[in-house]
Amino acid sequence: MEFVIFNFWNLHHNMLLVYTHKITPRVTYTFKHLCKRILGIEVLFTSKVEDFIAHDSLKMSYAKQPLSHELFVRSNTLLFENGLSDIDINVQQWGNTKGFFATGERSDLPFDIFAASFYLLSRYEEYLPHVKDDYGRFLATESLAFEHKFLNQPVVDIWAYKLKDVLQERFPDYVFPERNYRVQPVIDVPTAYYFKHKGLLRTIGGTLNDLSRFKFRQLSQRYMVLMGFKRDPYDTFKWIFTKQKQYNFKFIVLFLIGEYSTYDKNINTNKKEFVSLIKSVADYCDVGIKASYFSLSNIAILKAEKTKMEAITHTNVKAVRHSFSKLNLPTSYRNLVELEINQDFTMGYIDTLGFRAGTCTPFQFYDLDYEIQTPLQINPYHCLDFALLKYDSELDKTEHLQKIIKEVKGVNGTFTAVFHNYSFSDFDRWKGFRSLFSLILESTE
Repeated sequence: MEFVIFNFWNLHHNMLLVYTHKITPRVTYTFKHLCKRILGIEVLFTSKVEDFIAHDSLKMSYAKQPLSHELFVRSNTLLFENGLSDIDINVQQWGNTKGFFATGERSDLPFDIFAASFYLLSRYEEYLPHVKDDYGRFLATESLAFEHKFLNQPVVDIWAYKLKDVLQERFPDYVFPERNYRVQPVIDVPTAYYFKHKGLLRTIGGTLNDLSRFKFRQLSQRYMVLMGFKRDPYDTFKWIFTKQKQYNFKFIVLFLIGEYSTYDKNINTNKKEFVSLIKSVADYCDVGIKASYFSLSNIAILKAEKTKMEAITHTNVKAVRHSFSKLNLPTSYRNLVELEINQDFTMGYIDTLGFRAGTCTPFQFYDLDYEIQTPLQINPYHCLDFALLKYDSELDKTEHLQKIIKEVKGVNGTFTAVFHNYSFSDFDRWKGFRSLFSLILESTE
């Protein structure tokens, strides 16, 4: 019995107790991301002053006024509101990073990092009116982070470490857990083969297209592949397996298995070879789906694709990435929640390296309309192979990639990169991408 009591006390002793005048879903959501996911400390909340006073380990207050001389962060109103409002944001320099929602002199941190983190994690700005691109995507240039030049920093994680510093100063005996830098490679497969298994009509169409455009080299390559003398240029799976075997963390491979359309042109799952490819990839890597363009606005289509994949792999589909990196917030994510798909890899920018949600730590989707934290985990990606194409030389690409890796390593975060099976092909456009991918994998060593 004594042991149980001791254990219970010990658990509470190792927690951060937060006093706040009102415990809201936004407060618990945000504190959990910063304290638990990033810093590894459990967090409890109280509105009772006597409980707060009695707690003799890590504690802080988050309110308009401090209670006495405790560690105090002055709260902005954002975490105590409901719905959306027009927020006036003034971004300022803070050491070698940026901050917003300034707090005033009595606060132990110059900015309300919790309200600011919530603003970025909930993707608040993506619900407000903004200009979209041709595909209806939220553009990097529309973001606060781009406008104020902090898109290249995982500011939420950096702020969490600043909180850790003030806690450490106030509670010098407390031993904080350490977290380790991780890599999460994602391989997106919109088209498994360039020439093979396309069916007669598509092959004839491709042949006529090669002829009319005088692409004779491609034409000869097409038939060398079809006759089995050459490997299909998009068939880079052997290379992927070889890489996967060298590391103990799993790659996530996402296959497009939706119906053929203007936007999606993969192989049909009636083709035995395609199905056996998916099965063999599933032996080495984690497999999920790349949701088709039309499934974005139609949950029935998405459900059919999920069911189809589960029939192939005999496991539940856990991970998804939306076609064209397109998100319609909150609908896209609500659909995933409803279908019990709990990992998403769509949160990032297609043409810019950086941190769309301000963090390099996977986080839960917060539904701003319902004011709840959902079971869906968003894995923001920080680099898409296409974003590297805008740098001309291989040296340039490597340099920008290393810069972003360094940012993630600085906070021991998770570096998520999305590459496509064809970016490991021999096409000129993708020259050097195998070594860029290898560079990412090696960054954990």
